Amino acid sequence: MTDSTGRRVSANISITLDGRYSGPGGRGDLGAIVPYAVTEVARDHLARIWEGATTAVLGRLNAEGFLGFWPSVAEDENADPRDRGYAKWLVDTEKVVLSTTLTEAPWERTRVVNAPAADVVTDLKATGEGGILVNSSAGVIKALLAADLLDRLYLMICPEIVGGGRRLFDDGLPASKWTLTHQETGELGEIAMVYDRAR
Repeated sequence: MTDSTGRRVSANISITLDGRYSGPGGRGDLGAIVPYAVTEVARDHLARIWEGATTAVLGRLNAEGFLGFWPSVAEDENADPRDRGYAKWLVDTEKVVLSTTLTEAPWERTRVVNAPAADVVTDLKATGEGGILVNSSAGVIKALLAADLLDRLYLMICPEIVGGGRRLFDDGLPASKWTLTHQETGELGEIAMVYDRAR
């Protein structure tokens, strides 16, 4: 749903066949996700997610993790151009980090907000222009799904079943319908999909 500012809210995340964004070893257990993050399909998907976006919304853990990785990619002339394009966008764009513990912003062009994700995104939609991208922050994505505030989902499906770990689509979410607007399958069986909310 876009309001008077026309700002679309998108989210990007990779999940396994059994719907998990991390494995049974905890938040850092990304063994079923990482091998598919550098494929041609994944890199094309990465180049797609930030098109038209002017604001990145991140949870604290992702913000801190991204800070340790993406700025160096933005500076690396030998990096894949798709990775570098995304990295430069992330460094240069407005970032909103949702956190109950941070007292100062970890990046330039970043503000820390201690408020529910749905409230923050509703406020962002009411001001400014350009798309709002929630980037791989599962807790934020879950809250926005629960509040029916997502307009687009960029999903990367990794062809592994991990059998445990954190699920993206928890029981109790409100029912919703989505339209598949893009699909691409990679050589390893990974699938990049773009779903738009059918309203």
